Amino acid sequence: MMNQRASAVASVLLLIAFVLALLGVGVGSTGFASVLHATDDPVALQILWDIRLPRTLGAWVAGALLGLAGAVAQGLFRNPLADPYLLGSASGASLGVALSLVLFGVSPFAAQWLMRLGLTAGAFAGAVGGVLLTLMLAKGVQHTLRLLLAGVIVGVVLSAAKELIMLARPDFLQSMQSFMLGSTGYVGWSACSIMLGTWMLCMAAAWALSPVLDGLALGEATAASLGLPLARLRRGLVAVLALATGAAVAQTGLVAFVGLAAPHLVRSVVKTSHGRLILLSSLMGGALLMAADLLARWVIAPQELPVGVLTAVLGGGYLLWLMHQRVAKNGLL
Repeated sequence: MMNQRASAVASVLLLIAFVLALLGVGVGSTGFASVLHATDDPVALQILWDIRLPRTLGAWVAGALLGLAGAVAQGLFRNPLADPYLLGSASGASLGVALSLVLFGVSPFAAQWLMRLGLTAGAFAGAVGGVLLTLMLAKGVQHTLRLLLAGVIVGVVLSAAKELIMLARPDFLQSMQSFMLGSTGYVGWSACSIMLGTWMLCMAAAWALSPVLDGLALGEATAASLGLPLARLRRGLVAVLALATGAAVAQTGLVAFVGLAAPHLVRSVVKTSHGRLILLSSLMGGALLMAADLLARWVIAPQELPVGVLTAVLGGGYLLWLMHQRVAKNGLL
């Protein structure tokens, strides 16, 4: 029965993603005209194929990566408030982008693919570097609490370093703001391919490692008594978390709350093992970011809102409502 319910939820999420994809290719500064004239207008076809379609699919893959990372983080730390940026990946990516801006003059608004590649590489290297620094400070993954505290410390220190760079070079503040608020507007086919390949790799690894999350849910002592090599498996989970988060952040910037809210939404409708939870959270994250991207393009069209602002408002509002419901259920209101 549980497996049937999980399959039904997955089917619904895939159907929602398909509908959102159809809507996504029709929303933009030129409206549905580009879709209607795509067959006989080369410009309309280019808008549809080179801009809207990769952006829409890229939003789904980026959200799927964040949803996957969020489910892994919450299972690894046994904390429903854990998010993909917990191990310093967000602050590391921000510092990497800031260094790219200063050293190479790379701008998120640059059209040249080489400049965009430099910015993306800086964000990815910074995200992975932040996680590696956290692991070094925590002296491995043996102690979850130490790893969590190390992530907080690394996040604060790297964020301070990024702020110092921006104070020294205020001319890059606007470009940096674009990354901090998150955007899917610069995602092309190459970025989609990279993120899709990363998602497939991370999903396969997370599915294979999901039994250790099921064991950890019963407690570390119970998991160790089951014969699970916790240290080695935790390293694998941290690697999945870092790779998925780094790939998404490198292409879309810091998109808030998707990785945190997606597992919550899944757990509110179905109770299942961590393997299925990770898959469903990934599908939910993709649907959430696609919906947010669609709203970002539609609310004040022909202008756009930063997608990270919408996810923060909607995700934060949902979590506040969820907290209110749980407090009320416990009879504290």
